[in-house]
Amino acid sequence: MDPISKFFVSYKIPIGEWGKAFFTFLTDNFNTFFRGLSGGLNFLLDGGVDPLLLVPPVLLIALIALLAYYLQRSRGLAVAVFLGLLFILNQNLWKQTVETLVLVVAAAAASMAIGVPLGIWAAHKPKVYRVMLPVLDLMQTLPTFVYLIPVLTLFGLGNAPGLIVT
Repeated sequence: MDPISKFFVSYKIPIGEWGKAFFTFLTDNFNTFFRGLSGGLNFLLDGGVDPLLLVPPVLLIALIALLAYYLQRSRGLAVAVFLGLLFILNQNLWKQTVETLVLVVAAAAASMAIGVPLGIWAAHKPKVYRVMLPVLDLMQTLPTFVYLIPVLTLFGLGNAPGLIVT
């Protein structure tokens, strides 16, 4: 290795140590907050899943197929949705499908609740737009699992981290 490269390698910036110290600080001092937030989000998500699981699956499948027809005015799409959901039921994956559906709808609603006001704010304030653009560009280039690591560290396992990352 050449001397210049050796110099840069020998004086390594301790980013990993700083990150570990930061997350240790957060989990040591704000663990109750993050667990409470996680519990609240899990409660809300379970509150969306449980009523849907009380409805007979075939009835819910028919209602979703009717909704697909109503939104797109396509018999083919409605039949495909009906058959696809019947296949999911046949494979005994109905509970996981309902959980995923609730999680995706909740994540879409949360992202719209945050994103639309921020987008309007950025559209009216050029300074806000100039600050948001590099942050959004960076977030777009990072793989989704990069967001999952700190969220799992702070919130633990469950539906809440999935909602936050999604």
